Amino acid sequence: MSLAKSRYEAERWLRTAEEDLHAARVLLEAQQHAQSCFYSQQSGEKAVKALWYLIDVDPWGHSVQKLIIDFPRKNDLPDLEKWISWGALLDKFYIPTRYPNGLPDLTPGQVYTREDALHGQEAAQALIAGCRAWMDSAK
Repeated sequence: MSLAKSRYEAERWLRTAEEDLHAARVLLEAQQHAQSCFYSQQSGEKAVKALWYLIDVDPWGHSVQKLIIDFPRKNDLPDLEKWISWGALLDKFYIPTRYPNGLPDLTPGQVYTREDALHGQEAAQALIAGCRAWMDSAK
């Protein structure tokens, strides 16, 4: 893929990550904490995938942490350990926020709290900002 096409695809993924973070915020205001957590996870996943598309490599999987660890140019990322930590937090929101069989005897709405949603949004926002900065420096 050409550099222009790679950047275009990366921008589409990062823009969608920003839209998902907006949805997470709306869901938090509606007190839908589990759903807010899930959208934060989606936001972080798509932000990191944007970096993969920028360097013209297809990402695989849904683990934000693994996408960061396996990123071919991870040594170019600032504060890699923080990125991995944000990814690990968001990964906890991928399945159990959506399925009652991911939790023992409870529903996601009973388990996830406002604080969980806020932490998820902070991690997603940090990843979006870091990905945006990385993409801007790669021009």
